[in-house]
Amino acid sequence: MLWPKPSLGLRVMDSTSSSPSPFSASCPTEQPENATDHDYYSGLQKTMHILSMVVYSIACLLGVTGNGLVIWIAGFKMKKTVNSIWFLNLAIADFIFTFFLPLSIAYTALGFHWPFGKLLCKLNSTIAFLNMFASVFLLTVISIDRCVSVAFPVWSHNRRSPELAARIALGTWVLAVLLSSPYLVFRDTVLSPRNVTSCYNNFALSDDYASEATRRLWRMRHKAMIITRFLCGFLIPFVVILICYGVVAVKLKRRQLANSAKPYRIIIAVTVSFFLCYFPYHVFSLLEISKNSSSHEMKLALYIGIPLVSSLAFFNSCINPILYVFVGPDFKEKFRQSILSTFEGAFSEESVLGSLTSRRKSRSASEVEVPRV
Repeated sequence: MLWPKPSLGLRVMDSTSSSPSPFSASCPTEQPENATDHDYYSGLQKTMHILSMVVYSIACLLGVTGNGLVIWIAGFKMKKTVNSIWFLNLAIADFIFTFFLPLSIAYTALGFHWPFGKLLCKLNSTIAFLNMFASVFLLTVISIDRCVSVAFPVWSHNRRSPELAARIALGTWVLAVLLSSPYLVFRDTVLSPRNVTSCYNNFALSDDYASEATRRLWRMRHKAMIITRFLCGFLIPFVVILICYGVVAVKLKRRQLANSAKPYRIIIAVTVSFFLCYFPYHVFSLLEISKNSSSHEMKLALYIGIPLVSSLAFFNSCINPILYVFVGPDFKEKFRQSILSTFEGAFSEESVLGSLTSRRKSRSASEVEVPRV
């Protein structure tokens, strides 16, 4: 039986071995060539472990408290609006993920020994991808909502409601669950001869990777998962979001409503932070399955880069509450009043629709008062 190496990077999201390949004993080229290389890689590994644990701990502390506060305010203290429902669901996705982060911290601290059982191994990875898919789908839905509100204001005013928003949000969760569910199947645990339990991706659903057929199946499924993740969790939503905000920008410019773009700062900041945090992760995931991933230089780049980009992706889950506070309208004044009013300003429905409506009314009045020549 061949045991996979403990994962250095993407410990929750994707089990990548200390070198990029998931096959340890079956790939002799992964082993250090001499004692000097071994010492170098060992020292580098320890540094990456410590850095990851620090980032995970910060993300857990800020994410649980910040997103918990958003859930409390948007879910229980504010009037139910379309905007509050969008941001509430984003906070729920981030809260669930950061709540499970202590398992990853413990796994890293124990030298990649997983004492929590197979079920939590599966759930830990699945929740990480559920957070990614749910977040990007919700950001896409919010962008479409903004686009429709500007492009078709009358239709949006008549049809846009918290009830419809809740149903759409539920649909995004269902889609996110479907796309993250394969990790409930493929995530597995294995006990090594050293009595160390590893939590890893068993894409071949086998305990023996000696045969070429098993290796080929592993590689095929691994590649399919990464490509699907990149297309559905990054590229397609990113294109849709760019189109939506392109339409919004053109419409606002035509209507001479440049100042009405201010209420969009929150969602634009949240969207940009998501894609900046996840873009490096997807790049390194694609590099991992590239034909050049077996070269020494690429292995070293992946060895160093994967823990860093995965930590950056995880850190995204604690950024949103900070953005709500600092990017929201009239931050300084409202923050002096209370945290509640700060979040209310960030999630305000009137801040978007009200400015558009008032501008349209004032413009219509001016057109009546000034006769055309």
